Amino acid sequence: MLKIRVKYFVRALRSAFLPASALPFVLGSLLARERFDLMNFSLGFFAVTFTHLSANLTNDWADSKSGLDWKDKKFYKFFGGSKLIQEGVFSENFYFIFLAAFALLAAVLISLLSWNLKDPSILFIYSAIMFFAWSYSARPLQLAYRRMGEAVIFILFGPALVMGGYFIQTRIFPDVKSLVVSLPVGFLITAVLFANEVPDYNQDTASGKLTWVSFLGERRSYIIYALLISCAFISIAAGIAKGFIGKTAILSFILLFPAIKAARILKGSSSKEGYIRSSKLTILVHNLVTVILILSVVL
Repeated sequence: MLKIRVKYFVRALRSAFLPASALPFVLGSLLARERFDLMNFSLGFFAVTFTHLSANLTNDWADSKSGLDWKDKKFYKFFGGSKLIQEGVFSENFYFIFLAAFALLAAVLISLLSWNLKDPSILFIYSAIMFFAWSYSARPLQLAYRRMGEAVIFILFGPALVMGGYFIQTRIFPDVKSLVVSLPVGFLITAVLFANEVPDYNQDTASGKLTWVSFLGERRSYIIYALLISCAFISIAAGIAKGFIGKTAILSFILLFPAIKAARILKGSSSKEGYIRSSKLTILVHNLVTVILILSVVL
């Protein structure tokens, strides 16, 4: 029984998506490897992790409150939420208690980081991040329902994480190098989100949720996906040209092939089960590209 509850709790946290925040933060931190401080990195890393978990729980809680997740109660793993509220495993109150608990843990760590760095501005920056993380799916703004969710994810999981990791080590912000290096990560995580939005298009529209898929519709959504992937790899080329990342990053272009395959799936698929393959490939591309970028920085 305990094993089953733990399994459901892990599913509620959607911990499989944690590399989307952990890897970019590591990338930004190692950009300043000459000044690397393990204590500051650890505080920032776990604050990022707890914030991400809180955001995952908030998303499920808010989409249940809005009625969106009740349109399709099936669990697809890669998109559509954990569906544990709809299955009657956990209540909305359970989700709210734990999203608040993880947010509190993150806030404590950020406070310690701010004290350790003797920089109170970190508290204000983190407050802004938490505001947008909450407003992504929760009322009153519900930015993900107003075609602004993609931009929020781009910023929070791209520049905010990479530049934030760099700032913690160097106290330099803004910084051109960390911004340029963050762009591929930002575009790829937006592509992950977008690939996950395509199969939910009909139920999103029925619930009044407008995503970027609504610009061109489900059948032509692959065009926007292809643009996001193109921007990611153009950004990598720019980073190499500027010398911000090592030439090892050229290896990431091998991952254009699975990205192209994912785009073809988006173009030709008509079932949610088919879209799962596209989501898997896009997540793979994001994670492996970020790992290659980390290696290019270290080497």
